[in-house]
Amino acid sequence: MSALMIAMFTLISASFSHNAAIPSRYTCDGADRSPALSWNGLPEGTQSLVLIVDDPDAPDPAAPKMTWVHWILYNIPPSASGLAEGIQEKDLPTGTLQGLNDWKKTGYGGPCPPIGTHRYFHKLYALDTMLPDLHQPTKAKLEQAMHGHILAQTELVGHYQRQR
Repeated sequence: MSALMIAMFTLISASFSHNAAIPSRYTCDGADRSPALSWNGLPEGTQSLVLIVDDPDAPDPAAPKMTWVHWILYNIPPSASGLAEGIQEKDLPTGTLQGLNDWKKTGYGGPCPPIGTHRYFHKLYALDTMLPDLHQPTKAKLEQAMHGHILAQTELVGHYQRQR
């Protein structure tokens, strides 16, 4: 009798561990480089991936008022197994498109909390479709386009507090 092995959809980073501190090099206090990310266990039928990095503790974890979006990538091909540290737009996997972060620009913007320790959610979604070009969508517009197409989701959470 053989056991059926089901791969779990996971997201990890060589830059920091789940629920651990994010090193300052990935923040506004350091080089503001995107962390290395890798994933595996994509569900069958995955046509594209979406990455959303956000902070639900803005501006103050004791009294959060909004979720601050740090990075949006979509239509990441399922053949990709990760993103290199400090990845630039020209080096993104072929076909990957970017959305607008809350600085109203594309690309990674690292943690820069004004007060307290914030949580940074790196959320990876496996979709059953390739999305149309949404022309640098906001998180809300991207989530609307993803609705009904999510096969699986995984996340990696890091924490950061500025040293002043």
